[in-house]
Amino acid sequence: MSDPANAVETKKGSSKPSKAASIVGWVLTVLPALMLFASAGFKLSMAEDVRKSFTEFGYPESAIIPIGITELICTVLFLIPQTAILGAILLTGYMGGAIATHVQAGDPFYVQAAIGVVLWIALYLREPRLRSIAPWRG
Repeated sequence: MSDPANAVETKKGSSKPSKAASIVGWVLTVLPALMLFASAGFKLSMAEDVRKSFTEFGYPESAIIPIGITELICTVLFLIPQTAILGAILLTGYMGGAIATHVQAGDPFYVQAAIGVVLWIALYLREPRLRSIAPWRG
């Protein structure tokens, strides 16, 4: 079976990403991670703009720090190879909440949806375990 990212078959049957796929995967991992770290940092700073937007979205100010910590932990889990799949699952849920918040407010949610998609593409490109359970079929 041919993989679109030129993966190499390993002894266990899972496909190891090619060097190019791995590099692209890590670039696509780092870019949204930086955005998520910045977002968490803004929340943890409790800046006036953050407090105002949370209140406008209907969230209490007391939720800002726990949400920021959650975002930070999920992003760190996504960056660690051993916990990357768990991190992607948790970030998918997190981004779903962000999308729901923006939909409820009548705001665009394209960035949040794109981040979720890019997270999974990045993980697929760099993670042999994901390739073995969700192979690309040609």
